[in-house]
Amino acid sequence: MKDILQELEDRRKDARAGGGERRVAAQHAKGKLTARERVELLLDEGSFEEFDMFVRHRCTDFGMEKDRPAGDGVVTGWGTVNGRMVYVFSQDFTVFGGSLSETHAQKICKIMDMAMQNGAPVIGINDSGGARIQEGVASLAGYAEVFQRNILASGVVPQISLIMGPCAGGAVYSPAMTDFIFMVKDSSYMFVTGPDVVKTVTNEVVTAEELGGAGTHTKKSSVADGAYENDVEALAETRRLIDFLPLNNRERAPVRPFFDDPNRLESSLDTLIPDNPNQPYDMKELITKLADEGDFFEIQAAFAANIITGFIRIEGQSVGVVANQPMVLAGCLDIDSSRKAARFVRFCDAFEIPILTLVDVPGFLPGTSQEYAGIIKHGAKLLFAYGEATVPKVTVITRKAYGGAYDVMASKHLRGDFNYAWPTAEVAVMGAKGATEILYRSELGDKDKIASRAADYEDRFANPFVAAERGFIDEVIMPQSTRRRVARAFASLRSKKLTNPWKKHDNIPL
Repeated sequence: MKDILQELEDRRKDARAGGGERRVAAQHAKGKLTARERVELLLDEGSFEEFDMFVRHRCTDFGMEKDRPAGDGVVTGWGTVNGRMVYVFSQDFTVFGGSLSETHAQKICKIMDMAMQNGAPVIGINDSGGARIQEGVASLAGYAEVFQRNILASGVVPQISLIMGPCAGGAVYSPAMTDFIFMVKDSSYMFVTGPDVVKTVTNEVVTAEELGGAGTHTKKSSVADGAYENDVEALAETRRLIDFLPLNNRERAPVRPFFDDPNRLESSLDTLIPDNPNQPYDMKELITKLADEGDFFEIQAAFAANIITGFIRIEGQSVGVVANQPMVLAGCLDIDSSRKAARFVRFCDAFEIPILTLVDVPGFLPGTSQEYAGIIKHGAKLLFAYGEATVPKVTVITRKAYGGAYDVMASKHLRGDFNYAWPTAEVAVMGAKGATEILYRSELGDKDKIASRAADYEDRFANPFVAAERGFIDEVIMPQSTRRRVARAFASLRSKKLTNPWKKHDNIPL
């Protein structure tokens, strides 16, 4: 009996060693943690239950039968994050460069199947050289099996991808279909074709960092949702994100203890809006003052900063926030901000997370570059996302809500439940200057007359009361009482039930 127990311990020790001390040291020298170290940091201490520790690849080509490490380059299993179950796989770069083989893929598929069956999130830690060339089409088949599960799990359980090393070729499409992607600065990159292939095909000379580094994907492409300084910070922020999310689409997000009075008045909000309508202010100040303890988890902070997306808690309950940011492009909606916000709204709706929309939008960004790139269809994505969402929706208009952008930003007409406005709100087709130049074109030569007409238009329309008279605004509220009013609104909507007509699925304007 003792011999058998010793053999088990020896086999476990062999599996835990990964690619051996030399390769582990090389991983550490790059500032990267090993696959197992990452799992231990991500999960609650002592909670990890590993699967398939002894699985080995079955390839016999190119001398592969002589090198069959236990685990085959990926650590899989389940554990808890703050006591709540999650499934996790972590690719081990010290074993065959973390490359994906047939059995490596089978290990990932097994835990994805279990996550779907048991209703828990999947967290994938990617650090891989790609498909294992020695296995040829078998490794490609493995990728496709993983992709299919990503698709079926979408909207059923939250899926989070952590890119903590290379992720290239077909490997990038699995993270691309997950809900959130986090990267690590200077040590992770994603691209479909690497710098060498790019140079061969297009003659462009580009580094891996420029082509697919964390900066590229958080600022330019919007592929990634956040970039962090190192593995430890990325794992800590992932734990923080999971706390805002439900385990699956049939459960609510967890309610956390809170020590912040829902009736708290914020007198500073009465002076947040500048007297000059063209002067910006920071919308994040409003978000943090509405949130429990000022805690705000921002998503895609570095991309399309003219719109803000992220999670807060109100009375301990998770709430998704979408807010125009007057500090960037005056808060205009453009292609990038429409796409960013639409995806976030659809995620919140899929997982029953209520949505708070804070509006200060002068319209859609004009220009040929926007029109040629299809702002009509991209803007329609956000409109579609809000219109189909059945979760509780509370909207607060702080200042400008002009034209079609007023409609798009969770207006009453898109089934907004509570639509509030501050006294500083202006709900109109357009600003006074533009409106008077159209209405009184014949008087354009007379500056005094036009100024008088503009002042008259402002008096009549640059306020929330015309919309309130028609019931498009439920109430004009004092800025200082916004937290109390929003908290009460969401509290009243906790039992909301709304369903869309039956359909196989919609056809969102992609």
